[in-house]
Amino acid sequence: MKYRFLLAGAVLTLAMQTGLRADEGMWIPLLIEKYNIKLMQEKGFKLTAEDIYSVNKACMKDAVVHFGGGCTGEVISSDGLIITNHHCGYSQIQQHSSLEHDYLTDGFWAMSAAEELPNPGLTVTFLKRIEDVTQKVLEGITGNTGENERNAKISSNIDAIVREAVRGTGYAAAVRPFYMGNQYFLIVNEIFRDVRLVGAPPSAIGKFGGETDNWMWPRHTGDFSLFRIYAGQDNRPAEYSAGNTPYKPAWFFPISLRGIKEGDFTMVFGYPGVTYQYVPSFHIDMLRNYLNPKMIEIRTKKIEIMDEAMNSNPLVRIQYAAKKSGLANSWKRWTGENIGLDRMKTIDKKQQYEEKLAEWINADSERTGEYGTIFQRYAKLYESLREYIVINNCTNEIFRGADALTLAAAMQQFAEMIINREDPVQIEQVRQYMLNGSTEFYKNYNSGIDKKLFAAVMTLYGESIEPKWQIPEYVQIKNSCRGNFEALADRVFSKSVYTDEARFKAFLGKFNESHISKLEKDPLYLLASAAADYLDTKVTPELDRLFSEQQKLNTTYMSLQMKYETGRLFYPDANSTIRVAYGAVKGYFSKDAVYYTHLTTLKGIMEKDNPAVYDYDVPDRLKELYRLKDYGRYAHDGEIPVCFIASNHTTGGNSGSPVINADGHLIGVNFDRAWEGVASDMAFNPEQSRNISLDIRYALFIIDKFAGAGYLMNTMKIVE
Repeated sequence: MKYRFLLAGAVLTLAMQTGLRADEGMWIPLLIEKYNIKLMQEKGFKLTAEDIYSVNKACMKDAVVHFGGGCTGEVISSDGLIITNHHCGYSQIQQHSSLEHDYLTDGFWAMSAAEELPNPGLTVTFLKRIEDVTQKVLEGITGNTGENERNAKISSNIDAIVREAVRGTGYAAAVRPFYMGNQYFLIVNEIFRDVRLVGAPPSAIGKFGGETDNWMWPRHTGDFSLFRIYAGQDNRPAEYSAGNTPYKPAWFFPISLRGIKEGDFTMVFGYPGVTYQYVPSFHIDMLRNYLNPKMIEIRTKKIEIMDEAMNSNPLVRIQYAAKKSGLANSWKRWTGENIGLDRMKTIDKKQQYEEKLAEWINADSERTGEYGTIFQRYAKLYESLREYIVINNCTNEIFRGADALTLAAAMQQFAEMIINREDPVQIEQVRQYMLNGSTEFYKNYNSGIDKKLFAAVMTLYGESIEPKWQIPEYVQIKNSCRGNFEALADRVFSKSVYTDEARFKAFLGKFNESHISKLEKDPLYLLASAAADYLDTKVTPELDRLFSEQQKLNTTYMSLQMKYETGRLFYPDANSTIRVAYGAVKGYFSKDAVYYTHLTTLKGIMEKDNPAVYDYDVPDRLKELYRLKDYGRYAHDGEIPVCFIASNHTTGGNSGSPVINADGHLIGVNFDRAWEGVASDMAFNPEQSRNISLDIRYALFIIDKFAGAGYLMNTMKIVE
């Protein structure tokens, strides 16, 4: 294992000597000085590696946050103001919305600190430092160490590393594997828990184009929202308190109004989620031909039901906005991913690569002894893995397809506490937690819609899952209702405790062991608990075993690729740790004779205006500003820029990431990828892989001219 670590370092060093120039890659900030800064400067970057990442001085890393654990945000003022995407703050905006205060439709702007809205549970995380701890993690491990002993030793070493890293600091830390387990890095963070909503444009701006335009270019979406970090009196993290004060950042991004042009250097600094650049063809085949089609089919039906209801009822539109958006985002990505993989012939190319790799392995007896069976082992593994992962993911998707089933699953866990006669104090704490949580649950619940979802997903389950994998309790219920789940839903939803807030709270409030038999007669509970038990006993144990075997093979395969391609610049797959990507503002050919330029403008919004369609109904105030050409200092060549594209390598998690120019100034907020390159998680296509960003000038225009909240800019550093 130590050899693998040394190998990785050697390969990276050799790769840099080749002078590769592709914009592909998500790079570890700690290593920018060693591997990337010279190339970045050749592309136009005017600063140093220490301006990006340093533990000795304030720098860009001190202004980039992991927003809510799934997005990125950046600090843009001296008083803790952060900007991220509208879709990243969507659930917070939705939770604060009601028919009386519809912030989704009307937008929200705090005109003073007193109007900023707290968001319990929302956190932002700052990176303090990164450290390569590979040798410490693998200390005490030799080539003769058994697998169980090896795993236990690694776990013990990591625990010790983390404890030492955070001792006396108040920080949080984790050790994460990179290069499929060939290297390990320590990540030390500071987490803030008082984060307040400051501003958000109406959805007609923040989600302009809706799911129709999602993952597409040209784009005209003002995808941003504003939050503020609050801290205790010592400027350190603190739980929410009215006495907290705005956080004073070590560094914040200057904002450029100078604009962009084709070919300009761009850098994205954020928290990309997961990529699979180095997996074998078997993995791509599993996703493309087995998992994605099933998941697309299930979500298509769920989205259709939600859409129909949301289009006919304003309250339902608010209640289901975040739910539907979450479903549709992945649904469209999977669809585009499959198209992209087919267009690039990714599976074929992977297989051709593997054939060459096999020839290289077999040309040397030592390599044959170490790697000779790897593809046979992969083939056998994925034959089982693809079956189990489809069953696991589709069962979870279906049996969480109706909200009432999700609540019933939570009830199962509470019932088990009572059956097992666990600590009465803890039982009452969980009861109160569920009672409090149910208020928020039912705020966004519609029994009629949920009934349709239930009937649809139960029908889909019977049609799409092989009989041998169907849950026995489901088969019994299906037979009893003769497959008529609509009729079953009518009966069940009129009586079930999960489909009515008053019934549920009354039942939960007095629930004890004597009520177990009543609970088990409810088909929703029976299905939810049976699905959970089935996965826990029949699927998860085998899936865990297969994942463990997959990880071992992946570690070996990554090492093999590094040995084979000594001239290749390897970057680690994304794993929700902070990364730097760099490229340039650049248009692309979408298809034959269709070329997309790099910038969209307010004019394009007006061309898409359609008051009859919610996602394209341009606000009157925006129309007025356009008619009067009241653009302030945010126009360029007489137009307001809205979005732009560049060649930075991004993925999910990069939503909200700062897009930075050659001077280190903020020029945009990343929020999406172009449809043609959405398969870049597995196969980066330099000709069409483009990240889509909000032009920061449009955000400032909306804040200042549209919302009249220009005071927010008083503590920003604007560069003109």
